[in-house]
Amino acid sequence: MLVKTFGSAVYGVEAISITIEVNWLSTSGKDMMIVGLPDNAVKESLQRVESTFKTNGFQVPRTKVVVNMAPADIKKSGTAFDLPIALGILAATEQIENPEALSNYVIMGELSLNGEIRSIKGALPIAIQAAKEGFTGLIVPKMNAKEAGMVSKLKVYGVSHIKEVIEFFENEEKRLEPTVVNAREEFFQSQYDFEIDFADVKGQENIKRALEIAAAGGHNAILIGPPGAGKTMLAKRLPTILPPLSLPEALETTKIHSVAGKLPENSTLVSKRPFRSPHHTISDVALVGGGGIPQPGEISLAHNGVLFLDELPEFKRTVLEVMRQPMEERRVTISRAKIATDFPASFMLIASMNPCPCGYYNHPERACTCPPGAVQKYLNKISGPLLDRIDLHVEVTPVAFSELSSLKPQENSASIRDRVIIAREIQGERYKNYPGIYCNAQISSKMLKEICVISKVGADLLKAAMEKLSLSARAYDRILKVSRTIADLSHDADIRPEYLAEAIQYRSLDREGWAG
Repeated sequence: MLVKTFGSAVYGVEAISITIEVNWLSTSGKDMMIVGLPDNAVKESLQRVESTFKTNGFQVPRTKVVVNMAPADIKKSGTAFDLPIALGILAATEQIENPEALSNYVIMGELSLNGEIRSIKGALPIAIQAAKEGFTGLIVPKMNAKEAGMVSKLKVYGVSHIKEVIEFFENEEKRLEPTVVNAREEFFQSQYDFEIDFADVKGQENIKRALEIAAAGGHNAILIGPPGAGKTMLAKRLPTILPPLSLPEALETTKIHSVAGKLPENSTLVSKRPFRSPHHTISDVALVGGGGIPQPGEISLAHNGVLFLDELPEFKRTVLEVMRQPMEERRVTISRAKIATDFPASFMLIASMNPCPCGYYNHPERACTCPPGAVQKYLNKISGPLLDRIDLHVEVTPVAFSELSSLKPQENSASIRDRVIIAREIQGERYKNYPGIYCNAQISSKMLKEICVISKVGADLLKAAMEKLSLSARAYDRILKVSRTIADLSHDADIRPEYLAEAIQYRSLDREGWAG
């Protein structure tokens, strides 16, 4: 008897429906075989299925069973095909009374040896594809039900054991209840629920101002200062002042985390902007993504959020260089011999570093102990092309005791975020006719002439600053973009000289002689 069940394979952040054809042959032999480019994890499902049958009192086929996974030219991977394969074999061997009903559902789940169903990756893109193709429902492990249940027009059933699935198809009285998720309500309730706040930070007003500008314009930033000055603490609070995720952004971010298996159990939409902070020993593949079956890397997991690289010069140069193209295109393409996969990678890069190997160059109280030339050699670990993509260079100085011990209340994240949201709304209106442009950091050099018009006084100021401070040519565009953001924060249509003056301050690493 030939039976069809349906599963789904995830490639990139999209899913492809897979037809699982099971045929019970009356020929001699006891072999069960899987064809259709299965990987080792899929092939091993036969052992898990056989153990499940024996443990739960089902008959193991005594003659040949062939399982075909179509399209046969696409590689199938992972353990999530265990459940549809098991149900297909049961239906083909006439151990399920209503095999026709199986064709109305996409079924996914990993089996344990006793028939329990374990969680899978990519439940959200699988649910989206199932709804798009008109399936009646989706059966997934109970741990993934809330994640998949966010998709409307699709009944999602969470199960924890194979017997529940069989009873679902055979016994009307034991029908499962579909998972109902009010994703919007849960999403909006938890958007502003942060454990940390800028109100906890004493002093550092100039750094807070720089991060506010970075958040308002989507600018990349690097914090340079001695150990203990608060670089990491400040960077971790950046997501608390970014505009809240929109529903489309949250859905796209959730899909990436779902595919990577990074969503907690029983979770729904990602409600806060991601903050990813990989260790400096990370490989280039782990950062940008890859593998035999391409998986998203850290830059994609930081999509619509912040990628924080602490101690930037300690990262391998090859790791940093692979970020250059994704930072410009805001997506990364992973190409393999038989497949090319696109992952979104629109993130804000926030980096931190010590000014020298010992950490105390330019410190107001402690002397630098590095030998001559060591400071410049340390800074040269960061390539010019990468530095070119960082708009704000912010010098972080230690906080004085008087500020640390002060009881004066500090401005909280909510107040800063309100200003950032207004600035982003101004930019949204400005770039509504420019597809793919949402903030000042994304504008091209060609657009600068139209968007960042400065007065004669401003032009003279910028010329004098570039000559006196020996700023590089690449600093010119960055200064204009940052000054445009400062003007937006001030609700000003014009870029005034004072905005340019503030933007010029944020080009520390472009100053000739900064490192001695």
